[in-house]
Amino acid sequence: MIPFRIAIPQADVDDLHDRLRRTRWGSEIPGQGWRRGVPVSYLRSLADYWAGGFDWRAAEARLNELPQFRTEVDGQTLHFAHLRSADEHATPLLISHDWPGSFALYLPVVEALRDHFHLVLVSNPGVGFSGPLTSAGWTTARSAAALNEIMARLGYDRYGVQGTGGGAAIAVEMGRRQPARVIGTHVNGHITFPGGDPADFAGLTEAEQGRLQRLQEFRDDRMGFNAIQSTRPQTLAYGLHDSPAGQLAWIAEKFTEWTDPAAAFDRDLLLTNVSLYWFTGTAGSSANLYWEAAHDPTAWAPKPRSVVPLGVALGVTDITIRRFADRQAPVTHWTELPAGGNFLPTEQPKLYADDVRTFFAGLA
Repeated sequence: MIPFRIAIPQADVDDLHDRLRRTRWGSEIPGQGWRRGVPVSYLRSLADYWAGGFDWRAAEARLNELPQFRTEVDGQTLHFAHLRSADEHATPLLISHDWPGSFALYLPVVEALRDHFHLVLVSNPGVGFSGPLTSAGWTTARSAAALNEIMARLGYDRYGVQGTGGGAAIAVEMGRRQPARVIGTHVNGHITFPGGDPADFAGLTEAEQGRLQRLQEFRDDRMGFNAIQSTRPQTLAYGLHDSPAGQLAWIAEKFTEWTDPAAAFDRDLLLTNVSLYWFTGTAGSSANLYWEAAHDPTAWAPKPRSVVPLGVALGVTDITIRRFADRQAPVTHWTELPAGGNFLPTEQPKLYADDVRTFFAGLA
């Protein structure tokens, strides 16, 4: 394991600013708002701030306050931050992020969690400084095996796992693969699906019916990113890799659609996250993870139920159904939060940290 420090060359920062200022802005049909995608006025304002107001060096320094490392697992360089708690008896906790997130999105909860956990904040394979991918086949299962290996190399025999969205799928799989080592899995933004049995829909509560409706709306109107990343990620990659405005739009749309509409999002943290994708050139690499999931013959095949306890925190925009989650692993902790969306650690850091602590305290 090699100590790592972020040091983006100034030439790369200057190139980013130059590209943003030379963006070729297209037109749009007036009066559409967000119905057809990111409005030009919104993106131009955000791009202007990225080029002239956002301080990458300050963001870089903040990230470098976290002790970081890189190691090679299964032929892929993987990056993570490792923060030991002052309490030597603290529970080790690995956290796996969602797309289009990164380890940077957990900055707001580091101090609240560090008092209780030895934290390992990973960059998922193919994302940020864990990319670009150097080989095909990085499925959820392979990613889970690689992250379990990181914990083994750190000397943690027993540990917890937390994950958001796609990171939650990895977290559940980590427990399924290493039930003797993973003491519990906590998830948020976790996507669950019904099976083919009509009985799946019997007796659903009004809240659960609302979540299923949001899932259907997502599948009907907000799956464009998934369709192209699952089928032609390489074609998409050229535009995102060459145009920071394109990369910004691709990610900013999700931070708008997947967050609690009642709360504002930290603009600087969003741009820190987007900058990590831009400077590491991992837009296409991260998109390929969707291709792997879509073309993995084992992805949707029946799997044995994990025996590792599962804790679920639901933000107001989440679509998790308890009975479907319980098929994956025994749900022993269930919290319906009053606020927050998919990027819960950033949107509602206190609610997130409190729920993570409560779940793992119950496993002690």
